[in-house]
Amino acid sequence: METQSIAPRGRFVARAFLLKARDIGPGLALAAMIAMAAQFISDHYGAPVMLMAILLGIPFQFLSQEPRTGPGIQFAARVVLRVGVALLGLRVSVEMIHGLGMEFILVVFAGVFLTIICSIVLAPMLGKDRLFGFLTGGAVAICGASAALAISSVLPKTQDSERNLSFTVIAVTLMSTVAMIFYPILAESLGLDARHAGVFLGGTIHDVAQVVGAGYSIDTETGDFSTVVKLFRVTLLAPIVFLGALVLRNQVPAGAKRPPLIPGFVLAFLIFAALNSMHLIPEVLVQPSDTLSRAALVTAVAAVGMKTSIGELRSLGGSSVAMIVAQTIGLAVFVLAFVVM
Repeated sequence: METQSIAPRGRFVARAFLLKARDIGPGLALAAMIAMAAQFISDHYGAPVMLMAILLGIPFQFLSQEPRTGPGIQFAARVVLRVGVALLGLRVSVEMIHGLGMEFILVVFAGVFLTIICSIVLAPMLGKDRLFGFLTGGAVAICGASAALAISSVLPKTQDSERNLSFTVIAVTLMSTVAMIFYPILAESLGLDARHAGVFLGGTIHDVAQVVGAGYSIDTETGDFSTVVKLFRVTLLAPIVFLGALVLRNQVPAGAKRPPLIPGFVLAFLIFAALNSMHLIPEVLVQPSDTLSRAALVTAVAAVGMKTSIGELRSLGGSSVAMIVAQTIGLAVFVLAFVVM
């Protein structure tokens, strides 16, 4: 009797899965294709993959309004994003953080939190709301486009949400690329040794890929150290998103759904980081997981681009650009002041 009841239930689940796959499949496949095109351009021409993904996605904005492709694009921008952020936890560990040394931990920690706090305070002075300050400040302070995507997922949804996210991804990626070119030149001109140059590069450049490019352009030791410093900044993503979700839970409009106290992808990030710290993740899984995380994030960025209107981006104005530039310069000056002392 029990076996007979399980069979129809299994068929129902399979049917529901197939219907869901048919619903999201076309849009998700399009986002993935744009992500692959962006990765190809990045691999062959050196362009930042996140920037390419969002710029290639924007011309297809009309597809996000189509009933056949819209659900899949939305799925990529939300669910695939969370998978990518959660898997970032496999890149960090307590052992890695301990190896930095307390003085370097403190300066990077202070740089991240001061950038976010100052951004929230500065935003109203430039005609922006504090949520925009939190979004851009977190992106600059932590890990660029990945942080922007994660933070946006816990912000109250408004008519400007998609526009602000797209602008932030584009702006921080551009600033990160500029920093990747000029910061190593600055570090060498100041005569910084490998450890201090690594702290400067890893503690200030927004995206992980650009940190790697900048650090190893000097030498291997600087590259190794800057990468570890950058990954420490990535570990701060989970607590920042958690604190943001905690504070913003009471600011959700009446009748709207409150975000969970601990978003599931943040909890998964912490679990993966803990497992990695205890060396419970087989080494053979680490690299494939890292590749999957990056592919998921690029796909999510492509989907965000597909939901973005160029006209809406243009309406943000020069104050938004000024804010990103001020955040970037402020973080660089703060960290550089420490390393040259």
